[in-house]
Amino acid sequence: MTTPQRKIGSGFGARSTADDVLSGIDLSGSTAIVTGGYSGLGLETTRALAGAGARVVVPARRRAAAQEAVEGIDGVETDDLDLSDLESVRGFAERFLASGREIDIVINNAGIMACPETRVGPGWEAQFAVNHLGHYALINHLWPAIAPGGARVVAVSSGAHGITGVRWDDVQFERGYDRWQAYGQAKTANVLFAVQLDALGRDSGVRAFALHPGSILTPLQRHLAKADMVDAGWIDENGNPTDPTFKTPEQGAATQVWAATSPQLADMGGVYCEDCDIAEPACEDSEGGVHAHATDPEQAARLWALSADLTGVDVIAAAT
Repeated sequence: MTTPQRKIGSGFGARSTADDVLSGIDLSGSTAIVTGGYSGLGLETTRALAGAGARVVVPARRRAAAQEAVEGIDGVETDDLDLSDLESVRGFAERFLASGREIDIVINNAGIMACPETRVGPGWEAQFAVNHLGHYALINHLWPAIAPGGARVVAVSSGAHGITGVRWDDVQFERGYDRWQAYGQAKTANVLFAVQLDALGRDSGVRAFALHPGSILTPLQRHLAKADMVDAGWIDENGNPTDPTFKTPEQGAATQVWAATSPQLADMGGVYCEDCDIAEPACEDSEGGVHAHATDPEQAARLWALSADLTGVDVIAAAT
């Protein structure tokens, strides 16, 4: 059943934390995978899920840094994963599948933002490749462990999806690169991915969600100059936050944790969330919400087909 893109009155909000939304939820015996789960929102997500009893797997491009970051958090393990390298993605998935475990939660949290023009793999634009294609391939390869238990898959998008839809005539920015257009396209792709994954997986009990975590100062801004963030009104000259709408990392992690675990979302999926609730459609006279180009099922199916063609991986469509 298609879930309406409208608020359900969760009782949580912009200032709720990951621990708040997990209050009373016991994840003992469950297994979660959190890409990028060792930095920024990912680390807070890992801490919260592990604190509720989940076994959390944190695959990381910088495994040594990941191991240091999660040291002391019970129930967390690390592995190697470079989302820009499809062989690395396949290798991680094969190692996990060999463990014989089923997956209850996957949070596609890792990503890059507004980086200089970078090409990976066969010349793919890096933001589209890392934020979308790597996660697309990962979920497909992990499908034998995702499907049996009816896992939830959560794609961390952004309000930046409103910048642009998928640029079907130049997805890889071969005719001129703009770092914010590329980021916006990648974030739209995250939402469309969740829409199509939910459509394919719901008969198996697998549900997918996308979300905007809010504005938070994290290492995601590593490619932005300090002057850019000062000019945007995010920080002052000393690096202190100046925008009162910005969230703490604990608050920023809340919506992805809520989407991954909340019983309020039972039998729902394929929607975009924000502030620990399902988001309303975007409109001109209000902030937030989700733009129609990111939830269009026809575009979602088209992106899935493109992703399958680019990566050579389409396990889920073949299995459903």
